[in-house]
Amino acid sequence: MAQRCANENEGRAVKRFGARLREAIASRGPLCVGVDPHPSLLASWGLADDVDGLTRFSEIVIEAVASRAAAVKPQSAFFERFGTKGVAVLESTIRQLHAAGAIVVLDVKRGDIGSTAAAYADAYLADGAPLAADAITASPYLGVGALRPMIDLAVHNGRGVFVLARTSNPEGTSIQRAVVDGARTVAQLVVDEISQVNTGVDPVGDIGVVLGATVGGASVDLAGFNGPILLPGLGVQGGRPEDLCGVLGDGPVVALASYSRQVLSSGPSVAALRGAADRANAECASVLKITN
Repeated sequence: MAQRCANENEGRAVKRFGARLREAIASRGPLCVGVDPHPSLLASWGLADDVDGLTRFSEIVIEAVASRAAAVKPQSAFFERFGTKGVAVLESTIRQLHAAGAIVVLDVKRGDIGSTAAAYADAYLADGAPLAADAITASPYLGVGALRPMIDLAVHNGRGVFVLARTSNPEGTSIQRAVVDGARTVAQLVVDEISQVNTGVDPVGDIGVVLGATVGGASVDLAGFNGPILLPGLGVQGGRPEDLCGVLGDGPVVALASYSRQVLSSGPSVAALRGAADRANAECASVLKITN
């Protein structure tokens, strides 16, 4: 799959997502900051729980971290709850983040089959789409193969997909750690299938997996996994920077350490947000041995 898409890119000036992410982490560190405008956060910032508050929240986060974090991860649901006006704020947020040089990972956790999966791909991964991000999150629980329209379009357009494998929420454990073929867990099956997509891609594949920072060591075997890792669950959910190596083991170094509420709770001061983000970035970079 990856090789076919790579051939389609011949003659086009498309830089692969994996390579771009690797460079961003090398220059800015591994931090990914979530843009999660919870009603409680809006209130604590002195903002109304409406579109104006949403807009101001996004503007402050962009000003604080867009030019210094490797990636920024808007959570689509907190924009969608305001309807079309909220989605318009999300479109604007994505544009501004790109203008500041941040990689945008849109947290939408989409997953479907056939033409619907292709429509999701067009919505978030097609060049020129209003909500086009550098990467999206996707759910594999209709089958990893059902994500092919998203994966193929992402690779073709120099974008990426992070597929849920072992998530940080406790409710996922019973499914993700279920054994499906006498040996592998569901989470391991997802990792193994995505590994095949990235085989032979240099320097790193474009299709990643999501591994929660709270899941503990050896949750999956990442030996030979040639793709990026998104590590949510740091901060309020209980994950700590020192937990990251236990989750990754001797696996890939192209890893994004994702913080949301712990960093965002320092707002609305831009300086305080930057300070919190910089501290989180430095702590995770030290654990992952990333120097910039």
